[in-house]
Amino acid sequence: MAIASDRPPTDGAAQAAAGTPAAPASPSSTVDRGPLDAHALRAEFPILGTTAHGKPLVYLDSAATSQKPLAVIEAMDTYYREYNANVHRGIYQIGERATAGYEAARASVARFINAPSPREIVFTRNATEAINLVAASWGRKNIGRGDAIILTEMEHHANLVPWQILVQERDADLEFIPITDDGILRLDVFEVLLRLKPKLVAFTHVSNTLGTINPVAEMTALAHAAGALVLVDGAQAVPHVPVDVAAIGADFYVFSGHKMLGPTGSGALWGRRELLDAMPPYMAGGEMIREVHLRRSEFNEVPWKFEAGTPDIAAAIGFGAAAEYLMALGMGRVQAHEHELIVYAMDALRREFPNLDLYGPPADARGGVIPFNVPGVHPHDVAQVLDRSGVAVRAGHHCTMPLHERLDLVATARASFNVYSTREDVDQLIVGLREVYRLFA
Repeated sequence: MAIASDRPPTDGAAQAAAGTPAAPASPSSTVDRGPLDAHALRAEFPILGTTAHGKPLVYLDSAATSQKPLAVIEAMDTYYREYNANVHRGIYQIGERATAGYEAARASVARFINAPSPREIVFTRNATEAINLVAASWGRKNIGRGDAIILTEMEHHANLVPWQILVQERDADLEFIPITDDGILRLDVFEVLLRLKPKLVAFTHVSNTLGTINPVAEMTALAHAAGALVLVDGAQAVPHVPVDVAAIGADFYVFSGHKMLGPTGSGALWGRRELLDAMPPYMAGGEMIREVHLRRSEFNEVPWKFEAGTPDIAAAIGFGAAAEYLMALGMGRVQAHEHELIVYAMDALRREFPNLDLYGPPADARGGVIPFNVPGVHPHDVAQVLDRSGVAVRAGHHCTMPLHERLDLVATARASFNVYSTREDVDQLIVGLREVYRLFA
């Protein structure tokens, strides 16, 4: 009699090849390869047909979380309706289909960032968990008293607090690459800091607050020349710019599914195989083991060694569908579309509101994010007035309190874009800001 094993398959690629096909590509992406047609794409995002305060929803908070296309929603719905079962265990049909779909999603995510192998993709809940995994597993094994870790002044709290905790535990040191007043990293200072021979350099690919696109390949090469490993926080990069981890050359790359049109509760750590092999498990339980005895256990191979317990299977499948959707659109077209929007928006905002405070680098050096302040008006008030106009923007410190301190700001309002954003969204933002100026004049 056959017994279902707790051990995950040893060949995720083979499982994917036999499994559930990828989610359908965007119809608009398969017709032509010219400029991205955001107006056509909007029909694939159900929420964009809704209203806020009786007005059409204008969603400009994609840097916090993106909206989801039907391809993602339907992929998850199909899993729950047709083959809801645990993965890597059942030898019955829907169990095997669930395992194949889960591993197919891993293969899709690997292709999306040009990872050398799906086996180097560890599924996590988000980029935050992925960074914590590296800090707890690699960090506790490799960081000791007096060792240095280099970060930047623009990091999201998720790429700051885990390292703070680690250096406090290990009596190690944190150093920071400063920024210019317009949000560009001081690479001349970085080169000086590298003389400290850090064990790790960790930095964001794209700033979630300023939109700054950092020269990640150049920074990685400099860090490696100094003997450091490199972790890149790609949460704000993968939805907006082409990402090739092989070309970047980093050792770890982390990102979240929910910012790239996928579901919440999905994310990934990519790591070089030899590093993942040498790292101890982050959590323990089922799935991550090969053999368990009363007084000892033998752990599984990567990536399953780091995926303890029943995973969020539906979220992983939706994550894979989002990766397929974006690959079908073409990330070069996505980046070009968002750059055009940024240029249009920054020009229109400066022209309409000469005293509006805009932060960050020039349009050519930033992703789809515009932080701003109306002089004399708290960003929360700005956001509430815009909401009554149907416009959703973020207000606060955006999980970058040290960056706001560096810029001497309490908070900012932030408009951010994605594939479904249009010039009409920008125009409606301006209409809403006129109301802010009218009310607070």
